[in-house]
Amino acid sequence: MSNHASDVLHGRSRRRGPARLLPFLGPAVIASIAYMDPGNFATNIQGGAQFGYSLLWVILAANLMAMLIQNLSAKVGIATGRNLPELIRDRWPRPLTRFYWVQAELVAMATDLAEFLGAAIAITLLTGLPLFWGAVITAVITFWLLTLQRRGFRPLEIAIGAFVLIIGGAYLVQFIVAHPSLSALGRGFVPTFQGVDAVYLAVGIIGATVMPHVIYLHSALTQGRVATADDAQKLRLSRLNRVDVMLSMGLAGLINMSMLAVAAATFFGKGIEDAGNLETAYQTLTPLLGPVAAIAFAIALLASGISSSAVGTMAGQVIMQGFVGFSIPLWLRRTITMLPAFIVILLGLDPTSTLVLSQVILSFGVPFALVPLLMFTARRDVMGVLVSRPWVTVLGWIFAGLIIALNGYLLWGTLIG
Repeated sequence: MSNHASDVLHGRSRRRGPARLLPFLGPAVIASIAYMDPGNFATNIQGGAQFGYSLLWVILAANLMAMLIQNLSAKVGIATGRNLPELIRDRWPRPLTRFYWVQAELVAMATDLAEFLGAAIAITLLTGLPLFWGAVITAVITFWLLTLQRRGFRPLEIAIGAFVLIIGGAYLVQFIVAHPSLSALGRGFVPTFQGVDAVYLAVGIIGATVMPHVIYLHSALTQGRVATADDAQKLRLSRLNRVDVMLSMGLAGLINMSMLAVAAATFFGKGIEDAGNLETAYQTLTPLLGPVAAIAFAIALLASGISSSAVGTMAGQVIMQGFVGFSIPLWLRRTITMLPAFIVILLGLDPTSTLVLSQVILSFGVPFALVPLLMFTARRDVMGVLVSRPWVTVLGWIFAGLIIALNGYLLWGTLIG
């Protein structure tokens, strides 16, 4: 732990404002990139193109859920010195732990499919290269980004933070150029659904926002990152971590809302066929908003895909190590998890449709991560002084119930309706 961090936890620091917080910012920044991955691009753009601003409230609700959930996940690492998969392995029967490992790995692979495809699409849009070679370049860049882990947590946090700023800056440019209607934006925060298709996209948005693999990862990112000597320091560290979560997730929420708003302002009601397709969105941005907006879109998609793919690989390591107690080299995991994306490309499947479907798969994995998180964080014998207050636990169960209900309605509407 740095002297600055130690002074802050002991109440001796003379620094004020952002300088006081800097040593504690970072874990939520890494987690937040998963909330801006290419799956978000696909679901948000498709939502805005098909239903205008009407699903903005879903993004807001999902982001508020994410703040609470990621704060709870981070508290697990601070309170116990263990990550969530390790707690499950320590306290639950082995067969159940193995089941959790298998489903978590499948969800992580669905995550990586979306992230890897998104970066490959962006490279193709920017360079004109075939999608296969875009995937190859993506693989090379993500391999390089993962090597930053060897230098400690800070270089990777700074790199991911830079990618977040690139995505935010690119969407600020698009938002200004698209000039969405403020009155329509306001109406978009009134809860409403326009049929089963809207629910399908809403579940995809939640799956792309409340990410199960990053629930597991965040607890590992705070696990032993800053040492604490007593309960008072744990409480202080938890409060500082809460600021990290609110800032990082707040920015991620604004970017997601901008994605949908720009799509609604640009494509909704314009009679543009398949405007939710990422390639189509890029191609039609130039005549509608100009080349600057189109290039900004592709750069944001590239930054999102590369950084979130690296974060997904990190999460996969935590999942394997935590649930079954062993790990494989990062380069080998990266190689295995990018294979589905190459298969999709070689089979000629539609990348955007695959992205949206992967986000729906993700949403079905959310309850499996949420249930143990809510159970453990409500137990004083596990969390000590950082045990959740009853109202936080109740709110968390309401969120989990809402997600499960949405998934059930989606299945009913798709299979029966």
